[in-house]
Amino acid sequence: MAPVTPSGLPVPEHVAVVGAGMVGLATAWFLQERGVEVTVIDREGVAAGASWGNAGWLTPGIATPLPEPAILRYGLRAVLSPSSPVYVPPSANATFLKFVTGFTRHSTMRAWKKAMGALVPINDLSLAGFDLLRAGGVDAETYEAKSFTAAYRTAEERTTLLEEIEHIHASGGDIAFDVLTGDEARAVEPALSEAIGAAIVLHGQRFINPGAYVAALADSVTARGGKIVTGATVTGLRDVGPGVLVETSTGAAESFDQVVVATGAWLGALVREFGVKRVVQAGRGYSFSVEVDDLPNGPVYFPAARVACTPVGDRLRVAGMMEFRQPEAALDRRRIRAIVESARPLLKGADLDHRQDEWVGSRPCTIDGLPLIGATRSPRVFVAGGHGMWGITLGPVSGRLLAEQMVTGTVPSELRPFDPLR
Repeated sequence: MAPVTPSGLPVPEHVAVVGAGMVGLATAWFLQERGVEVTVIDREGVAAGASWGNAGWLTPGIATPLPEPAILRYGLRAVLSPSSPVYVPPSANATFLKFVTGFTRHSTMRAWKKAMGALVPINDLSLAGFDLLRAGGVDAETYEAKSFTAAYRTAEERTTLLEEIEHIHASGGDIAFDVLTGDEARAVEPALSEAIGAAIVLHGQRFINPGAYVAALADSVTARGGKIVTGATVTGLRDVGPGVLVETSTGAAESFDQVVVATGAWLGALVREFGVKRVVQAGRGYSFSVEVDDLPNGPVYFPAARVACTPVGDRLRVAGMMEFRQPEAALDRRRIRAIVESARPLLKGADLDHRQDEWVGSRPCTIDGLPLIGATRSPRVFVAGGHGMWGITLGPVSGRLLAEQMVTGTVPSELRPFDPLR
C-alpha cells in the first residue's frame, strides 16, 4: 500500500512543476531530495523570466516587503513619470487598479511591520538553502559579498535605510553593518564617485550570477533523473481525483499526482479557479552590463536612485526600476536611459554609453509584499510565487519548505503567513 500523509492523501510519486525559474527549479530539486520524480514545464526555457537579468543579490538582511511608506511619499505625479524609479502607467484595467489600490493600502508602517515579521523566519533560513543545494551537487557558486555598499550623496539621505534597519531588528531580523563617510566608502569601493558623501556597508550577505546559477540548478535536476520540457505553455490544470491533468498548448495532456505552479508574474491565470484570488502583478525591472575600471568586491546599491549594481564575471550589471505594467510589454528604452542618468553621477569609471545585455524582466508582486506558497483549494495543486524582488534570495528555502509540505502533508510554520488562499 502506498504511503499516505497525515491528511490521508498518498505521498506524491510524480509531480509537475510549471515554471523553470529559480523558485520552480528549487522546488523540483528539493522534491527530488525526498524521492519524488519531477517534470518541469516552461513555456520558453530555463531562467527565461525574472531569474536571468536581475541583480542576483542573496540579501536576507534586507529582504523586506515591497509595499512601504516610502512609496506613498513619491506622490502621484512622481509615479506617473517614466523616469521615476517607481513607475505606474495610467491604466483603466480593473485587475491592475485593484492591485494598485491594495498595494497602496499596504504601504503603511503598520502593514510593513506585520509583513516584515512574517518574512524574518524564512529570511533566516534562506542562505542555508543555497548551502544545501551546493552540498547536493549544484555546480554553481554563491559569492560572499566582501562589501555590500549602500551609497548616498548625503548623510541625511542615509537615515531612511538606517531607520529601516532599526525596524528590521525590531521585527527579529539580524543584520550587521558599518556606517561610513564618502571617503571611507571610496577606500572600500573605488567605483564610487566623488558625489558619494555617506554609505552603509552590510555584512553577511552574498550574491550570484543568477542566469548561470539557475542553469546549473536545472542541470542538477536533470542529472538526478528529472525531466525539463521547454517551449510548452500549460493552458489548463484539471483535478481529476487521484491526480491532476496538465494540458499544454501542444495539445498534450499528462496526469501527475500533484502540480506546483511557479510561473512568476503569470501565476494567476492557472490557479484562480483553485481559489487563489490574490492579484500577482508584474513589477518589471531593467538591467544592462558595462565595463568598469574598478570592479566592486560585491554589490553596490544607490537606494535614493533605486539602482542596484552587481559584479557579474568581469562586468558590472546595473539594474533598477519598478515598473507596474503588463509582463509581455516591450522593453521601454526610456527606463534604460533613466537608470543610466541616475547612475552616471554616482559611479566612477563606468562605461555607461557602451551597454550590453539590455534586459527587462517581470518580478511577481503581491499587494501585501508576501509570497504565495502552499496548497490551493485543491490538495493536489500548489503555488510557489509572488516573491516580488526576493525570488532569488528566497527561492531555495521556499522550494525546500514547500517540498516538505507536499510530501509530509504538514505546513511548516515558516510558510503559514504565505497561504495562497489568504
